[in-house]
Amino acid sequence: MSKKNDILLTNAKIVSMKENPQGYQISEPCNIYIQDGVIKTITADTSVQCSNQYDCGGKLVTPGFIDSHTHLIFAGSRAHEFEMRLNGIPYQEIAKNGGGILSTVRATRNASEDELVSLALPRLDGLIRSGVTTVEVKSGYGLTLDDEVKMLKAAKKLEESRRIRVSTTLLAAHTVPPEFQGQSDKYVDLICEEIIPYVSQEKLADSVDVFCESIGFNLAQTERVFLCAKENGLAIKGHTEQLSNLGGTALTAKLGGRSVDHIEYLDLDGVLELQKYGTVATLLPGAFYFLRESQLPPIELLRQHNIPIAVASDLNPGTSPFSDLTMIMNMGCTLFGLTPEETLRGVTNNAAKALGVNHSRGQLSEGFDADIAIWNVTHPAEFSYFQGESRLHARLVVGELEHVE
Repeated sequence: MSKKNDILLTNAKIVSMKENPQGYQISEPCNIYIQDGVIKTITADTSVQCSNQYDCGGKLVTPGFIDSHTHLIFAGSRAHEFEMRLNGIPYQEIAKNGGGILSTVRATRNASEDELVSLALPRLDGLIRSGVTTVEVKSGYGLTLDDEVKMLKAAKKLEESRRIRVSTTLLAAHTVPPEFQGQSDKYVDLICEEIIPYVSQEKLADSVDVFCESIGFNLAQTERVFLCAKENGLAIKGHTEQLSNLGGTALTAKLGGRSVDHIEYLDLDGVLELQKYGTVATLLPGAFYFLRESQLPPIELLRQHNIPIAVASDLNPGTSPFSDLTMIMNMGCTLFGLTPEETLRGVTNNAAKALGVNHSRGQLSEGFDADIAIWNVTHPAEFSYFQGESRLHARLVVGELEHVE
């Protein structure tokens, strides 16, 4: 007798994204039997029966995509600043007059938790339409205990409004707030003595992130935040080597970080540390594109040393205002020279590694969660190729089916 939430997907052409060359190949039509939100059987055997069946019609079926780096929760708009920059006004002048990241901080502080959820939902819908079933959401525009907590609670509320899996990351160490200007060490005191312990106690975040950069936090401050996170039972990940090479990548890897993100200025020594500790390199081509950067991440070094590469949207109001993960995959190919297979792995199994969920998500395998996307495409290279056309047919999150068309 089938349980109420059992479902059998029939006539599915699977791209499993298992960690072998066959993972990118298209299977012959087969069936996926799902029980209690978990993939129980993938087989060509038509004798498997279930009263609740869904015919995929020979469509391509992949793991649900994972966006492993976003700043989805924020208030306010930076479109005017975008226009000002293109009219020749330097960023320093914009920031001096109240613009930049601190303008987002002010708007976010002034917004209620429910307002932040309402503002985030259209952005989340864009990601969902591009096949996302799991999204990482950072704080970092509150920069006080109450406002960081408000952001994290808003992120968790997204699961109440949409069929989505949310992983939350505390990024209180995003920038120094105005009330702590010139006193960054005192702000780190607040993060380590109040914010991290509270967030951990209330189970509001899965991990802690730090913007380790000359305009963010130095190496010693980054290490202090990371050690505090680990002491409080939280995973770590880092914004590192985006604008310069401070050694944040090596530090994150040595301390057991799940991922290092941006890494345009990463060198061979840093890559070797990633190899040694098994840390994921997360590439964010949206920010590279939007800021018109020229320093490419060390793609060939990452390949040579078999570093798992994730690709993420970095969705944020200042440097990557993009809520379509397949467009980001296209940027990964056109700007960074990644192959379509590398970008697809970057939003499936390698993205799962970046979030520490690779034993249950990121591939279609027996025993994995039934987070699945069903597509109107004929080959997986199309995800990184054609843009602007709606291609997602249906999706399952923990075995629950949702039609998109």
